Amino acid sequence: MVSSRVFRPASRLLSASRTPASLRPAFRNASIPLNRAYASGVKEMTVRDALNEAMAEEMEKNEKVFILGEEVAQYNGAYKVTKGLLDRFGEKRVIDSPITESGFAGLTVGAALAGLHPIVEFMTMNFAMQAIDQIINSAAKTHYMSGGIQPCNITFRGPNGFAAGVAAQHSQDYSAWYGSIPGLKVVAPYSAEDAKGLLKAAIRDPNPVMVLENELLYGLSFPMSEEAQKDDFVIPFGKAKIERPGKDLTIVTLSRCVGQCLVAAEQLKSKYGVEAEVINLRSVKPLDVEAIVKSVKKTGHMMAVESGFPSFGVSSELLALTAEYAFDYLEAPPVRVTGAEVPTPYAAKLEEMSFPTEQLIADYAAKLLRV
Repeated sequence: MVSSRVFRPASRLLSASRTPASLRPAFRNASIPLNRAYASGVKEMTVRDALNEAMAEEMEKNEKVFILGEEVAQYNGAYKVTKGLLDRFGEKRVIDSPITESGFAGLTVGAALAGLHPIVEFMTMNFAMQAIDQIINSAAKTHYMSGGIQPCNITFRGPNGFAAGVAAQHSQDYSAWYGSIPGLKVVAPYSAEDAKGLLKAAIRDPNPVMVLENELLYGLSFPMSEEAQKDDFVIPFGKAKIERPGKDLTIVTLSRCVGQCLVAAEQLKSKYGVEAEVINLRSVKPLDVEAIVKSVKKTGHMMAVESGFPSFGVSSELLALTAEYAFDYLEAPPVRVTGAEVPTPYAAKLEEMSFPTEQLIADYAAKLLRV
């Protein structure tokens, strides 16, 4: 029985229809149900440009902020997130590092302890495994072990989780890993506003912050409100966002899965008349438990969706917290839709069967609601 629960998401994916990764609906602007009738002053911006703007604005405001990582300077970043920053701020503040994550992560931890505010770009968070001792034992522990005397203002950022065709060693989602470490703050932006507001908050925070981006979101465009376009726009940690209000089902999700859940919610409405509330976590640690509980009290049903592994994952924590704080309001057991319990395959068809799809999310919701 335990085995069937762990592999349940993958088994449902085996029978689902597939499309190439580049054409998946969740990552095409036309498939994400956003209101395009924008108010005056609203403009569109890609997640990549929002991250770039956030770093540029913070570097303008604070000369202690600098960027270091592989190819961030002359090559403009592996994903072009740091494009133009070398020309704007010079080689003393935008620095190309050798290919040694442990070395340059340790260097920047030292810089943070000396009073600077470094931004560390990992070409992928999978490579940050080489720097895990620096991140967890040096950066995350120092503020506490010094009795609050010695802050460690450092931002670790880069692509996290599933991409496309990059196999097991480049596809792991570290949201749960880092979310389990006291002393670290962890955020996972979805939209351009998320990316800008959360990254700016991370750069200003006295604690080390993991900014877990997603490669498949970099090129997507989202509306940026007039407020978000200002250089003082910051999203506080621990505040989730209701992307779509609803009364029948609470769907709590993060990162790229937010787009998939919005598509699934539209399917549920058109097919069953179900109004699903989609909550974008934005912040993994601290977690907005209050927003989740408030929604579950209203809907009576809870589903957590993530692309990470089912065992000991973010969704597991969400279900546990729901059971602890909103059990009396549940009309059915909460469920989770996750990636499969398997290292990400390289073969395209197997890869496609290893992660949630919009249809899988909608099917799970329909089963939960018995519609």
